[in-house]
Amino acid sequence: MTPEQQMQMEALAWRKLVSHFQKRKDVQNIDLMNMAGFCRNCMSKWLMGGAKDVGIEMDYDQAREIVYGMTYDEWKNNHQEKATQEQLDKYNALKPDQITE
Repeated sequence: MTPEQQMQMEALAWRKLVSHFQKRKDVQNIDLMNMAGFCRNCMSKWLMGGAKDVGIEMDYDQAREIVYGMTYDEWKNNHQEKATQEQLDKYNALKPDQITE
């Protein structure tokens, strides 16, 4: 596999993951954080960092709009549920090294 093929393959996998999360609006970020240690906001930060690495200016709101498929305010207003105390307790109990940003 060439480096270019690997990058293309990884880009396709990234797009599939983003598309999956855009379709699965029922999956809440806090649940992703509690189970996997990352969420859509983390993905947005990774995208923003990647853009910077290749010389593209992108702010956090732009990155989140790509990942969410809409503005973050639209997402929060239409799809984000209030976290339960149990979800918050689990999140707060996570060790920092279990959370990826």
